[in-house]
Amino acid sequence: MGELSGSRGVGPRAPQETSEEAFLSLGDLEEAASRKVAPAFWNYVQGGAAEEITLRDNRAAFHRRTLRPRVLVDVTELDPTTTILGNAVRAPYFVCPTAYHGSIHPDAEMGTARAASAAGILAAFSTLSSASLEEIAAAAPAGPRWFQLYLQPEFSATRRLVERAVGAGYSAIVLTVDLPVLANRDRQAHGGFALAAWPPLGNGADISAPARGFGTLEDHFTLRPDTGVGWEIIDRLRALSDLPIVVKGILTADDASRAVEHGARAVIVSNHGGRQLDGAPASLDALPEVVAAVGSRAEVYLDGGVRRGSDIVMALGLGARAVGIGRPILWGLGAEGERGVRRVLSLLMTDLLTTMALTGRRRISEIDASVLGPMRPT
Repeated sequence: MGELSGSRGVGPRAPQETSEEAFLSLGDLEEAASRKVAPAFWNYVQGGAAEEITLRDNRAAFHRRTLRPRVLVDVTELDPTTTILGNAVRAPYFVCPTAYHGSIHPDAEMGTARAASAAGILAAFSTLSSASLEEIAAAAPAGPRWFQLYLQPEFSATRRLVERAVGAGYSAIVLTVDLPVLANRDRQAHGGFALAAWPPLGNGADISAPARGFGTLEDHFTLRPDTGVGWEIIDRLRALSDLPIVVKGILTADDASRAVEHGARAVIVSNHGGRQLDGAPASLDALPEVVAAVGSRAEVYLDGGVRRGSDIVMALGLGARAVGIGRPILWGLGAEGERGVRRVLSLLMTDLLTTMALTGRRRISEIDASVLGPMRPT
């Protein structure tokens, strides 16, 4: 499932086998993937909205902060395990839902699922996956896994997707709410990415025609189904199953509070990886406001710009329960398929444990606001 021909000039290039240990950093995987993934799709992966101000600021927000080291703490044994909405996991990070894995590498979402499950890491998979949600579940039945939901024009199709997720053993529905329309993505448009050039998506007839893709980004923008949706959609989704609802795409206290009032069990502080409203705040900068508003009533997660163990510790220090990893997963997949994703998760674990040791935090519960130092001068 998900294998593509390179004949269009936009599919993945022939894989070149490399030892996982040859990749010493996420940057090494990014560079390798940039050489192997077709340029049009690489622009899609790497690009953001408009002038990419928010895309850059997601990373800069971590650079503006500092951590306080602690010395002479016995860090012989470090425990990075935690729970995310009741799912026991080996570390406080998870695989973000991203589209089109089969266009990155033939291993597609099945490779990502196997790598995450083997590492004991929660993974969320997109409505716009190359493989069906059932195929993904079958590839790594132990999970844990969540299903990310894009609302469909007909609620009956949305209902079928939720029912399929329940049947396939997904343990939460991640409702993405920050895409009522598709933003102007200049790099993506200039890079030649055309939705119609890609093979059918794995979830088949339950995905609307706009989501399956027309010939241009303008078609995709015009036909998005979400423009008339209000907060009551969370209530309607809750009525479909007992799965908890996680609302993804929250950047303000007001929206976080509304989500929780309508029954969301968790929110993800996210600006869609800088791919929607250019000029929106960095996710890390928005995090404290959201935590203050709902942190006692719902779990709060963050995605956007996370690259290092120090980033994870900073986000946890600001009140996040866990962080999502987006583009680096695709770098690993593009560089080495399933093995590359495994390497991404391994590098993050090593970096997280190192940062925990240097800040004197032996377990995740010990990471609080006291780990944060002063902001760097601007």
